[in-house]
Order: sequence, then C-alpha cells, then structure tokens
Amino acid sequence: MLSKEVYVNRRKKLKENFKDGLILIMGNNFSPLDCEDNTYPFIQDATFRYYFGIEHNGLIGIIDINENEEIIFGNDYTMSDIIWMGKQKFLKELAVEVGIEKFLEKEELKKYLENRKNIRFTNQYRADNIMYLSSILNINPFEFDKNISFDLVKAIIKQRNIKDKIEIEEIEKAVNITKEMHLSAMRNIKAGMKEYELVAEVEKQPRKYNAYYSFQTILSKNGQILHNHKHLNTLKDEELVLLDCGALSEGGYCGDMTTTFPVSGKFTERQKTIHNIVRDMFDRAKDLARVGITYKEVHLEACKILAANMKKLGLMKGEVEDIVSSGAHALFMPHGLGHMMGMTVHDMENFGEINVGYDEGEKKSTQFGLSSLRLAKKLEIGNVFTIEPGIYFIPELFEKWKNEKLHEEFLNYDEIEKYIDLGGIRMERDILIQEDGTSRILGDKFPRTADEIEEYMKEYRK
Repeated sequence: MLSKEVYVNRRKKLKENFKDGLILIMGNNFSPLDCEDNTYPFIQDATFRYYFGIEHNGLIGIIDINENEEIIFGNDYTMSDIIWMGKQKFLKELAVEVGIEKFLEKEELKKYLENRKNIRFTNQYRADNIMYLSSILNINPFEFDKNISFDLVKAIIKQRNIKDKIEIEEIEKAVNITKEMHLSAMRNIKAGMKEYELVAEVEKQPRKYNAYYSFQTILSKNGQILHNHKHLNTLKDEELVLLDCGALSEGGYCGDMTTTFPVSGKFTERQKTIHNIVRDMFDRAKDLARVGITYKEVHLEACKILAANMKKLGLMKGEVEDIVSSGAHALFMPHGLGHMMGMTVHDMENFGEINVGYDEGEKKSTQFGLSSLRLAKKLEIGNVFTIEPGIYFIPELFEKWKNEKLHEEFLNYDEIEKYIDLGGIRMERDILIQEDGTSRILGDKFPRTADEIEEYMKEYRK
C-alpha cells in the first residue's frame, strides 16, 4: 500500500472528469480452485488497487460526486475469520489508511444505490462481478456491456497510462526482480535437465521478495511457440531456451522480459547471427521510441531491420519497403512489437486493447502480423511499455505459406527451410518515456547482447 495522499489525489483527479453522478469500482473476489475454501492466489483488480489501495477480496469502492463522499463497501472480519486467520486489521481501519472515512457492509450497497442516477461503472472481466452488479442494478447480465460508462473507461485509461515517479519506482522494483528470474535461469541451466526444473529455479526468485508472477511463465527450447506453457522437454547442449517471464511486486506493479540463451552457454554462429538481428531490431526501436512518434511507426521500422537482414542472409528478396508493406516479413515475426505495462502486464487491456493501445478513432489492421499489434498509439511522457522483437521459424506456418505460394516474390523458401530447426529468438525489455521525451530501459544493467549473455554464463560454468 502506498501513502494515503497518493490514493486521495488519484480519486480527486478521476472525479475532475465528471460534474455529477456516482463512480463504482469493483474489487475482485476469491476464485475457487476446486471448492469454495480452496482458491487460486488472490490478485486484486488493478483499477480498484490504483484508486483504493486495499489488497482484500470482496470490496467495492464508491466515489459519490453529488454527495461529495467516498465509501468502501465490504464484509469486515468476524470472530470466525480471526479464529482461522489470526488477528487482522479491520477493513474499516484500512479504509482510513487510504483516506476513506466511511466503510459500510456490502449488503447495504443495493439500498445506497436506489434511485441514483448516472451510476458509472466499467466493463468487467469476471463473471461473478457481472452477475453481482447486474443483480443490484437490475440489469440484464447478458446485456451488461450496454450499461457501462465508456467516459469512465476513457478517464481511467488516460490517468493510468501516465506513470508518475512513485509508479516508475515500483515498476523498476518489479523489473529488477524479473531480471533475477532470468539470471537464475542462465546460471542454473544445463544439458539433461527438464524445462520444468528450470522453471522451478525461475519462479522461486519472486518469492524471496513477497512477490508473485505477472503472468504464467513461458519457457521452452521451442522458442517458435510464442506462448508456450508446457515444460516437459529435456534440454540439450546445442539448443536455445526462450524465457519470457515477469514479477508482480508486493507493491502491485509488473515486470516483463524475454531472453533467449544457449543451453551450453555458447551460441552457434547461426544462432548468434539471428540473435544479433533481433538485437538490431530492438536497438532501432529503442532509438526511435520517443514523445510524438506512434508505436506503429516504431514497429514497422523494426520490421524493416528484420527484412533487410533477411535479405542479406538470402532468405528474402525484393525491396525492403515492399516486403514490409506486403506483410511478407510476418512469416518471421507474426506479432506486434510490444504493449503497455504497469499494474497488469498488458496494462488495462481489460478495458479493450483498442482503447488502451490505439489513438481514438484508429482501427487495427487486418493484415497478418500487424493485426496482432497491441500498441500503436502516439507515445507520451510517462508511458511504460515493452519493446519485444523476435524472429521465429515456425514449421507449420512455413509449410502453409509455401504450399499456398504466398509472397513468393519476397520469400526464398528453399533457403528458409535450412533454418527451420532453429526455433525462435525474442528479446524484450521494459521501457519508459522520460521527461525529456527520450526512452530509457528500466531496471539495473543486464546482459542483452549475445556476447554479454555468453560472458555472464561463462562465469557460472568455471
């Protein structure tokens, strides 16, 4: 929990967007794993935590503009709770700590909302919250989204998209824990181990800091599988491992990084060549990322670096501009260059990817690859996002395009086939647009190039 003043000021800034009415922000409930008393780890809704700060289940925050009051509704601890959990600080006390003097039991909320006009709430991603709000507001749950306040959604996105000094400090804490996750993998990897053994080394790192995971760990020698969550393979010396993971810090902020490194500690020449191209794509994107440029432009420029280098290797042909405009390069990178990041790893995408990552009125491309671009909007001071270029040799996609003779004017399929066993290489770091308009990689120094990775791994193989 941050200081009381932080939450008071955040709510005040949100209220300034509206002249009247009432803002209702739902917290999360426990989610049963296999029965009511055995639940998944509790993670508070990020928007509730942003404005109300309390990491507890079953809470609802009210900002009543007409009555000029703020209330938290919930069910406070009972003696039964204390018997099972030990002595707890009462929720009404926690409410005071975030600047809210009024705490009411949850069953009073429906009466409180009776005859109120302009009750504003956002879309919900959890069915239990949809059903609950529908019941107390007497709306059809199957038409729930017709009743949300898009003005509230836009106001929250606008506010949360700009990270202040306190948030940046919290994000950097998460990024540095994330770096420890990656370094642990580089230190502990060896031929003959199972992928899940390496995952165990990775995932114990955030626990040292009372942190959790910002998303399910992606680790595989099959780096061409973009979001691989199965960890059953045995690692061999000549293989690469792609690790994409992140920490959710105790303060409620995320890190998200990807590294690709050799099981043996040393890249083959072919692996290093592709890794260096991905590095060049990253460096080009990092140099371009600044106030005023759209992230779509940054993405396309990184793709041109990919295409130009693939031409040098003989895997592509034709003019670079034509290759990228046609989408032929997406055979090797069928995803976008990055996404917003903050209290969730794809920050605020619960409000809709198009609303968070695109400027108002802009539509997503339908072109393969470009249609997966999560972030395209003009960059602003205080934006935190990822840069994550990659090059992948996906056998199934290769066979499909080759059989369909797709983009034959740009793709040398016979030459590409010689690389098809390489897998995939991705590089991802977390980026801030600073006060001077330029970008900065967040967190402490970390091995990034192929040579730096080899040097780091060498130290642990002596």
